[in-house]
Amino acid sequence: MPRVLISDKLSPRAADIFRDRGIEVDVLVGMSPEELTAKIGDYDGLAIRSATKVVADVIAAADNLKVVGRAGIGVDNVDIAAATQRGIVVMNTPHGNSITTAEHAIAMMFALARQIPEADRSTQSGKWEKSRFMGVELTAKTLGVIGCGNIGAIVANRGQGLRMKVVAYDPFLSPERAEDLGVEKLELDELLARSDFVTLHVPMTEQTKGIIDAAAMAKMKPGARIINCARGGLVVEEDLKAALESGHVAGAALDVFAEEPARENALFGMDNVVATPHLGAATVEAQEKVALQVADQMSDYLLTGAVTNALNMPSLTAEEASRLRPYMLLSDGLGSFAGQLTRTGLKAVTIEYEGQVAGLNCRPLTQAILTGLLRPMLESVNMVNAPVVARERNIDVSEVKHERDCDFQTLIRVTVTTERGDRAVAGTLFGGHRPRLVEIKGIEIEAELAPHMLYISNEDKPGFIGALGMALGSAGVNIATFHLGRAERGGAAIALLELDAALDAAVIETLKALPGIRQVQQLSF
Repeated sequence: MPRVLISDKLSPRAADIFRDRGIEVDVLVGMSPEELTAKIGDYDGLAIRSATKVVADVIAAADNLKVVGRAGIGVDNVDIAAATQRGIVVMNTPHGNSITTAEHAIAMMFALARQIPEADRSTQSGKWEKSRFMGVELTAKTLGVIGCGNIGAIVANRGQGLRMKVVAYDPFLSPERAEDLGVEKLELDELLARSDFVTLHVPMTEQTKGIIDAAAMAKMKPGARIINCARGGLVVEEDLKAALESGHVAGAALDVFAEEPARENALFGMDNVVATPHLGAATVEAQEKVALQVADQMSDYLLTGAVTNALNMPSLTAEEASRLRPYMLLSDGLGSFAGQLTRTGLKAVTIEYEGQVAGLNCRPLTQAILTGLLRPMLESVNMVNAPVVARERNIDVSEVKHERDCDFQTLIRVTVTTERGDRAVAGTLFGGHRPRLVEIKGIEIEAELAPHMLYISNEDKPGFIGALGMALGSAGVNIATFHLGRAERGGAAIALLELDAALDAAVIETLKALPGIRQVQQLSF
């Protein structure tokens, strides 16, 4: 039974979902980093919000951990690179709080435009400063949306409902998507120059860190206002303070800060700043939604292999996982076969998909092939970290899909390039679910993959099969199946044998000494 640890405050229904699906769950909220590090090795899954810091030390101690689930969108508190290296899936729930966060951004824009927090404090203190709080209308103003993903698109839609002119900057926003959203796509400098309100909805990356700095604010029209409900650090706070003091920026509404919890901040106490304590996702509906989503996603992965909203692995629905399972077995087997035969530096891998398999989600199959290929050379490689390991070792990976017809309904061919040249292995599914080898080094052969196998490359000469059988029989080795293939008469030939048990080193040396032998390799699957 898989075990999951919930280390942050989630809806109690999340734990119920785990239990209802047959997963053991412990709820231990408020642990210190040392306590988490001491306990994490006992769990297959870790469900968190923003409080738990899944740093490298925690991941290094997570001997059994398979998945980290973040109830929410931000994963700044997870070392994704370290998790990927360890083969741990990191997933979030990017859509669960999209509406809530977008609504908070709109609420902050209203509060900023009409100075509502300051007016509230003034009125409740017994003053009646009606002339002091002169606001601005939102109607007909230009709203600049930086980042037009899930949340940004909702903000754009709400802005249009307020009869605002909406412009957007997003390098990944296609013209067709911009047209569907009804926004005008601009470059960042033009957006800053034209916008009356600028709202940020991008993740924190090296490219977006400090995207609104002194230089960016200088390009904004005088009197513009900034809303940030995305990530602290997108706005350079000292630069914003200077722009607010000069009056070039009329106001700012901030839900996030560079350092959180923000007990102190250079912007606190300014009349033209509205601040909230990271409330973007803080509604009853959103918290319930993301908690249930992360519990379902983690359960699906631990029980069925389905991958949803993962940040370091391609998504795979439960239906796809079931349908791809025989293809995954075939892919892993082909990769393992090629990897066990590779004895020199691996430079490149080319994976070809033909027939029915070409129309499927092939990314998980490619990762399964890489996993099988690298497993004989490396420890702790799996589908999550295999692509990263390949990149780190400068192994070029190519994926090709062929529309052409082939001899089989489906065919996967793996070609590895080493210092000595190329070699390929191909396989198919018999009956739609039974993996079969059908080609090795261009030689046609048909064989199942078995726990104990013997691969032999030899010269095609009379008497070889008899000599091989005699050598194995003399050593007391029983042959379960025997498959033969050759390129041409008298040329290169291949023998692939299924054995009842693994051979000892002495038998391998005896076989290597047989006339006509080119290669002897024991294989296991």
